[in-house]
Amino acid sequence: MDSVINTVEALESQVGARAGAVDLKVIDHLDAHAQRWLAVSPLVFAGFSDTQQIEVTVAGGRPGFTVALDASQLRIPRVALDDPHYAQVGRGAGLLFLIPGLGETLRVNGAVEAVSDDDIVIAVHECYAHCAKALLRSAFWSSDEPVARTGTDDLPGFLAVCRFMALATADTELRTDLSPKGDPAGLLMQGDSTQLCFADRPGNRRTDSMRNMLVRPQAAIMLLAPGSAQVAVVRGRAHMTADEALRQQFEVQSKIPKVVTVLESPHVVLRESAALLRARPWMTASAPEDIDPAAVFAAHVKLNKTGGLSAAIARGMVSIPGLMRKGLDQDYKRNMY
Repeated sequence: MDSVINTVEALESQVGARAGAVDLKVIDHLDAHAQRWLAVSPLVFAGFSDTQQIEVTVAGGRPGFTVALDASQLRIPRVALDDPHYAQVGRGAGLLFLIPGLGETLRVNGAVEAVSDDDIVIAVHECYAHCAKALLRSAFWSSDEPVARTGTDDLPGFLAVCRFMALATADTELRTDLSPKGDPAGLLMQGDSTQLCFADRPGNRRTDSMRNMLVRPQAAIMLLAPGSAQVAVVRGRAHMTADEALRQQFEVQSKIPKVVTVLESPHVVLRESAALLRARPWMTASAPEDIDPAAVFAAHVKLNKTGGLSAAIARGMVSIPGLMRKGLDQDYKRNMY
């Protein structure tokens, strides 16, 4: 099919070139801001990969259950994970840390360094804050959205209510990425047991997931309806397409996505998540006052500051997250798509 995207050139012609300035937000360790983030986070989505498989799961518990051992390592209790056996020494790891009431998330990428009967130790390779668009699109923390539940064998019913996904991908070097995506109910993922599709929306402009799928066309996805502990785990072979008719099915606010990802013959499991039940993330009213995403972005850019135009662009980019505290900026919300 001419619409299938299978090269970097085809991808960039559709979504644009990867912005170099985004790398200025990435550091290779857990600084004080990141360690504070871990200390108040009760919920972590996690992707793990080896040369054969990509898996996705979730960990939850009391705020701070994930501990920074030092700037280069973090520890997750095995009992906090729904699927602790996915964490094996040498596997790539992508982690997404959420704080109740906060739109921005913290992403930590690395590798499983050690596993014991009690703990999993992750070596940190990348650390950066992620923009709030995915959680805003999914109304992740909104108390106005109904909590929907479906039967454990009702895939169409679940697709009709889910609004958030954690997308795990990896490249051939086991660099693993866990990307958040959100959309209104019924528009996050469409299809059936033979083929499932989801759209790519504008986000942090790194395009890591899409680049991973070019070299390794696999994906593992966790879907959920915020407010409920029910999840769907989807695995399958993936390809990206610019097919116009398919893209139009995901139109939101008169905006049509530029790329849709298709999973052929997906394997789907619907279940209840013990980690979400433990974390109870929707029971907390607001984020701690000392967590300031704008300060995190600015601190990470400062660590990577090189001067010149790229640094100036990045400094301008960090002004956006500060608007996401108490009373979301309306212009930003209008530009979510």
